[in-house]
Amino acid sequence: MQDVDRILLGDCRRVLPELPANSVDLIVTSPPYADSRKKTYGGIHPDEYVAWFLPISAELLRVLKPTGTFILNIKEKVVDGERHPYVIEMILEMRRQGWLWTEEFIWHKKNCYPGKWPNRFRDAWERCLQFNKQKRFHMYQDAVMVPMGDWAKTRLRKLSETDKRRDESRVRSGFGKNVSNWVGRSLVYPTNVLHLATETSNRQHSATFPLELPSWFIKLFTQEGDLVLDPFIGSGTTAVAARRLGRHYLGIEVQPEYVEQANKALSAEG
Repeated sequence: MQDVDRILLGDCRRVLPELPANSVDLIVTSPPYADSRKKTYGGIHPDEYVAWFLPISAELLRVLKPTGTFILNIKEKVVDGERHPYVIEMILEMRRQGWLWTEEFIWHKKNCYPGKWPNRFRDAWERCLQFNKQKRFHMYQDAVMVPMGDWAKTRLRKLSETDKRRDESRVRSGFGKNVSNWVGRSLVYPTNVLHLATETSNRQHSATFPLELPSWFIKLFTQEGDLVLDPFIGSGTTAVAARRLGRHYLGIEVQPEYVEQANKALSAEG
């Protein structure tokens, strides 16, 4: 295996070409959003964001294994009273680049503070876009199963005849269910909405995401010993999550002070 478990100082546009092709099992990252974090990263205008990101996504496509996954945490901003389409435009261009846009997870910020603007309310969610190189990729769904919930205690206590077979929707929606399939189960598969608080223990970085966010995707798409890459690792959250879960990691960060923070966080893990 290549030299791993390191935080690399530098611009990912220059560092990524140095990494071997088809070497990474999972990429989880949150790049600077358009016109955000100008004091830290300079800011990228929404009209220029796609052109800025495509050379990076091309390198990520090269370093990712055919069975790997790329999770991109991003959110479009408001410009002149409307949502700018740079995220949608980026998805379309990445598909032309060779990526498959497999799924979209929603990170619901469940402790989002109240607020409003003249024509909208405060954002309480962000996109976590899933991209792959091919239709068959590694995915370990059992690793992220959740408790079934109290509803099952009463709902499954006494089943009707229709509960014991696949009962088609009476409104002809095309959906049906067999309620008896849930008898005896304690865990179920989650939805594609992740309800996670925004609070983190790190107050020295302008945009850290919670440890639980990369952890969830690391459990879903990798196994112990696999390699996780974050090309915009900031203060090291993805690397800490990977280490705690027994995975290898590589991080890239352009700001020396954040590289130092990330290494301190990893040292604290022992």
